Amino acid sequence: MKTTESSSKYNSLEKMSVLELLSNINKEDKTVPVAIQKVIPKIEKLVNVIVKQMKLRGRLFYIGAGTSGRLGIVDASECPPTYGVPQGMVIGLIAGGDRAIRKAVEFSEDDKEQGWNDLLAHNINSKDVVIGIAASGSTPYVVGALEYCNKNEISTGCIVCNKGSNVAKVAKYIIEIVVGSEFVTGSTRMKSGTAQKLILNMISTSVMIKLGRVKGNKMVDMQLSNNKLVDRGTKMIADELNVSYKKANDLLKKHGSVRKAVDSIK
Repeated sequence: MKTTESSSKYNSLEKMSVLELLSNINKEDKTVPVAIQKVIPKIEKLVNVIVKQMKLRGRLFYIGAGTSGRLGIVDASECPPTYGVPQGMVIGLIAGGDRAIRKAVEFSEDDKEQGWNDLLAHNINSKDVVIGIAASGSTPYVVGALEYCNKNEISTGCIVCNKGSNVAKVAKYIIEIVVGSEFVTGSTRMKSGTAQKLILNMISTSVMIKLGRVKGNKMVDMQLSNNKLVDRGTKMIADELNVSYKKANDLLKKHGSVRKAVDSIK
């Protein structure tokens, strides 16, 4: 039996108080970072490949179904506003297309050809990296996409939550994060999803830092898409240049980014 489908350590959940439910869910969630720590060397290898390919103008693709697909889309969509990279540099694809982001599209994950077709729609090429995300590690949509990528000399990785899965057998850079049974048996949006989210954070953040999109510990290329971010950017400039808030804000308005504003003075 797959670990992700194994029976919960807890029973009679409906008889637990709310406090017991919350405490036990939290107890299980605490095991996730410990499990991730064991696979950091595997994550490192994949990050190094992504950085190398992106320096060659390659792109990063996440591909998955259900919760896994949605997590990839979330991570991809946050890269442009956070790090100022172009739209399309990091792309998330989900079985069933965009409508599956909000509502499940029945049996879409079972189509072994569609994943590759979705990649072809983005003119996938050998400079790109494709990461398959699948808690079960058996999703045909993901397996098929990675198989075609391998045939076309495209770097492949995976984030799965079972050992020895079909997805892992296909991917070149394998991250198997086994978090054990879920609090609600088989509900992989819980610990498995948390593990995938944390690893995606680690991957995209590390990649963007190594691509020079962070200075010190600041998001100097973030998009100024709301007043909160304008205020944050202004304070970053004021701190870096030791100038007044007004002077920093004027520089930010003039140059359009924290990096450009700071570089204009230094």
